[in-house]
Amino acid sequence: MEKTSSRLNMIANDPWLEPYTVAIEGRHRHALDKERELTEGKRSLADFATGYLYFGLQKLKKGWAFREWAPSAVSIFMIGDFNGWREEEKFRLDKIERDQGIWELYLEESDIKHGDLYKLKVYWKDGEGERIPAWAKRVVQDENTKIFSAQVWNPSQGYRFHRNVFRTAVDPLMIYEAHIGMATREEKVGTYNEFREQVLPRIKKGGYNCIQLMGIQEHPYYGSFGYHVSNFFAPSSRFGTPDELKRLIDTAHLMGIGVIMDIVHSHAVKNELEGLGNFAGDPNQYFYQGDRHEHPAWDSLCFDYGKNEVLHFLLSNCKYWMDEYHFDGFRFDGVTSMLYYNHGLGEAYTNYGDYYNGAQDDNAICYLTLANKMIHQVNSKAITVAEEVSGMPGLAAPFENGGYGFDYRMAMNIPDYWIKLIKEKVDEDWKPSSMFWEVTNRRKDERTVSYAESHDQALVGDKTIIFRLIDADMYWHFRIGDENYNVHRGMALHKMIRLLTASTMNGGYLNFMGNEFGHPEWIDFPREGNGWSYKYARRQWDLVDNPNLDYHYLGDFDSAMIHLLTSVDNFERSEIIEIWHDDSDQILAFRRKRMIFVFNFHPVRSFTDYGFLVPEGDYDVVLNTDSRAFGGFGFADDTVRHFTVPDPLYKHQRKGWLKLYVPARSAVVLKKNRK
Repeated sequence: MEKTSSRLNMIANDPWLEPYTVAIEGRHRHALDKERELTEGKRSLADFATGYLYFGLQKLKKGWAFREWAPSAVSIFMIGDFNGWREEEKFRLDKIERDQGIWELYLEESDIKHGDLYKLKVYWKDGEGERIPAWAKRVVQDENTKIFSAQVWNPSQGYRFHRNVFRTAVDPLMIYEAHIGMATREEKVGTYNEFREQVLPRIKKGGYNCIQLMGIQEHPYYGSFGYHVSNFFAPSSRFGTPDELKRLIDTAHLMGIGVIMDIVHSHAVKNELEGLGNFAGDPNQYFYQGDRHEHPAWDSLCFDYGKNEVLHFLLSNCKYWMDEYHFDGFRFDGVTSMLYYNHGLGEAYTNYGDYYNGAQDDNAICYLTLANKMIHQVNSKAITVAEEVSGMPGLAAPFENGGYGFDYRMAMNIPDYWIKLIKEKVDEDWKPSSMFWEVTNRRKDERTVSYAESHDQALVGDKTIIFRLIDADMYWHFRIGDENYNVHRGMALHKMIRLLTASTMNGGYLNFMGNEFGHPEWIDFPREGNGWSYKYARRQWDLVDNPNLDYHYLGDFDSAMIHLLTSVDNFERSEIIEIWHDDSDQILAFRRKRMIFVFNFHPVRSFTDYGFLVPEGDYDVVLNTDSRAFGGFGFADDTVRHFTVPDPLYKHQRKGWLKLYVPARSAVVLKKNRK
């Protein structure tokens, strides 16, 4: 078992953390102690996290076994199609471990069959109720009654993966954030099969090497976007069957695309009939007691990460999705909410003391640390990403250095910055020095996923970048040849914002489905307020496929940008060297490996022979936001090879002047040729 070092590297790498050494090392020891307790010093966390092979409905060589943890129950029956939904002695569970509250039932092969619906009828002191098993792996909703039930899932020929283990290329990590249900053009709920057949090829063509799937864990309310989870081990049946999800993931792997899941362990839906709320007469079985029981902003329940049974449930959940479905990792939702007793609400987090002032949930921090450790025991190449806004130090630092072990953290400051800039500043006040600082502002020892916007910015009540820039003119002037000033401005800045965000990443880049081509309008799931309409809960792929509309220009640029950045090995690990910025000219230039990135954010001023001091040699243009191929004006001749002009003062540095024509509101990428 690992020991806490006398000085963790996380502290050594950041002297400002020195005053908080006791807290940092204390959290590290807490995780080690809890790991030792859970594994009893003999097994690995991966061996411990196998509850899904024990609890719930299990197919045996002969017959079936069913187990449930329900310490407050006094009697439990399995009811379903197989017994007319009546309580029968044959289907009564026995309490086998009184101290731990585990109930068990063995059934004959013929007692239940594939496709049968079932639930638990649970009795507790002074109460009773029907419940869906906590470990149910298949949950379906009746189309007429809208009632959810567990379902026996044991097809005669289950899906067989072509690859046992997929090790995704993360060089760099390019994430396509997607939602299965709204990935169809039709006004309906899309399916796993439709996504596999129709959307996967688009993702592959676009150059993305990883998909982040939202809303996979079963949730009773479709409009929650999948964030109010009821059944943590059941893939949402509204999209199709478990085998269809497996085929989707396997197909993505065969295409060289990794698949991570947007996993929700930060809270759970309050529903009792569908979820874990008041599961067996104890509303606190899985959740914190008292004031910490409910999330004040999300109308949901907060897991009690201090209970070993809850840790077993959540850790097993992580391993289950990797083992059973071959997910390559997870984006953990709502990490900020987990880290703090007040869920981070109303806090500014302006100094390091805010992260070590006793307002942190050390149990949740311990869980996240152990989850990362366990996930990478299962697959050393797994991907874990934290959605965290407070800036907690060490979140994406290695555990052995004193961190919490995530591979990446979301660079949540970047989309907020772009929104604020677009809303509050006129174009003449956009300062490249401020932009460059914002997109590169991160801890040196932690990798981030940069993004200009995700699904959050596309939800109803908010606006995507393209809509903030162009607004209603997208409806009337987005046909090629009919563009007005607003459209030209919006398209130019849309491309430049994405290029600056992606080209300065230090880990990965994320784009939400459709935003790459400027998908119009917001996302609004069916609800009573919109007449249960699917009009805004879909993706209009026909827009980007129409050669007469401007959408394909944005999509083509995004694809060219992604392919360019992924063509360079370890691009995300390369040093970002600022060459020049001038806020009055609104010019920014920086270098990464053999590529030079030049931005002119000035709305009207173009510059001729603008000089940049760069490594001497000759350079070719490899990407230009102003290219006619991407809906630009094509003011510069990108076929011209650019040679540096010698300067005696910099001869010893082997640098010369690269003089360029830089049109207004455009960006260009040049690549140095090898000699």
